[in-house]
Parts: sequence; C-alpha cells; structure tokens
Amino acid sequence: MVELEAIRQVTVMGLVVIGCFFLTVGTIGLLRLPNVYNRMHATSKPTTLGTVTIFLAGFVQFGPGGAGLTSLVGIVFLFLTVPTGAHMIARAAQKTGVPFLGSVTWPTEKSDTDEES
Repeated sequence: MVELEAIRQVTVMGLVVIGCFFLTVGTIGLLRLPNVYNRMHATSKPTTLGTVTIFLAGFVQFGPGGAGLTSLVGIVFLFLTVPTGAHMIARAAQKTGVPFLGSVTWPTEKSDTDEES
C-alpha cells in the first residue's frame, strides 16, 4: 500500500512539473512572438496542455469522485472552449486588418473557387 501511495505522489509531481513547463512555454511565447496570430497559437496550444496535465494531477491525487470529477469536467471544458476562443481571436484580428508576417495570406472565397476550377 505504501508503494502505491509513493507511485501516486510521483505521478502527481511529474504531471505538475510537465504542466508548469508547458505553461511557462506558453507565457514565453506570449511575451516573445511578434504578432497576434503567433501569440494566439503560443497561448492556446501549450497552455491547454499545461492546464490539462495539472487537472490530471488533481484527478490522480483526489480520485474519480469529488475534486477528481471536477478536474475531468475542467479538461472537457478546456478542450471545448480554447480552440473556439483561439479561432475567434484570429478571425477578429483578421477582420480588423492585422497583417500576417511575410507572404502568408488569409484564404478567401475567391481563391477557393479558383483552385477548384
């Protein structure tokens, strides 16, 4: 029983460390990247992974009932809302005229129909 408790604690610590790493990477990306599109990507992907691993650490620590169930609901909520929010930020930036870097362009309906012909 003591071995199982030690394995659980090591798992929780490992998940928290991995989560903190991804959250730090997302924060650095937010501070260092040049435009809203890159920053949006840097904050949505790694911070989702970081938060999910910390939620998983809570699930491992508290089990399937109570706070563990809340952790699982938090994971589902993140996977449903973060991609939607990132997409809305990118579309709002595009509609307000924030330019892409380099030769990257936003796909338009005209170019979509030209490619099909």
